[in-house]
Amino acid sequence: MAGSSLDHAKQAVRTQVWDALTAADAVHDASVHGRIPNFKGAEDAAARLAALPAWQRASVVKAVPDKAQLPVRARALEERKTVYMAVPKLATLKPFYLLDPAALTVSPAEAAASHNAATIAPTVEVDALRPLDLIILGSVAVNRDGARIGKGAGYSDIEFALLTEAGLVTPQTLVVTTVHTLQVTDTPIPTTDHDVSVDLIVTPDETIVCPSPHRPSGVDWSALTAEKIATIPALAARERA
Repeated sequence: MAGSSLDHAKQAVRTQVWDALTAADAVHDASVHGRIPNFKGAEDAAARLAALPAWQRASVVKAVPDKAQLPVRARALEERKTVYMAVPKLATLKPFYLLDPAALTVSPAEAAASHNAATIAPTVEVDALRPLDLIILGSVAVNRDGARIGKGAGYSDIEFALLTEAGLVTPQTLVVTTVHTLQVTDTPIPTTDHDVSVDLIVTPDETIVCPSPHRPSGVDWSALTAEKIATIPALAARERA
């Protein structure tokens, strides 16, 4: 599928899910279009995830800064897990906040809120992270094969590629997304080589194990424009290295 056709197909799936969530009054946002849905029941999905042995074994978690995954980040900190959270748009040379439960000066719930991280947490460069036991992604839509779509900016895929190249994503690293049931779609999701699939989908009502999810091996420079690289200092630094 050509690039523009693939983008149109992905956008059609996003719109389908956003419309379904809106019709069901399933989100907290006034308008969900253009966003990672802040879905109702996110706390229940976080609790379901936290009951899994893989979560309980994990000590190092990388999480997106989206509101829908706030309960997951807060629970991780409450359970004394180290949490790395991406700086919005990966806009700094050190593109991850380090949330160390032993060093917090506020409650886990406050520390987990993305707008607080900038004032309470240091930023760290990719190579300073510890190997990751668990990666938490936000999604607009996901299917039972593990293919997922974000809101279209591509930051989760770039983060994953940078972390993979740094040796921080291992075969044992579990990749998870928490979503509303309506975000799990039967519609085929078109993917490319640089799209990250998930091992596990957790909704408020169900845990879905995905067969043979796809993981990119590193940064796909051919898929990035010069403008995109220039806006992400960690990428620009690697391109120059």
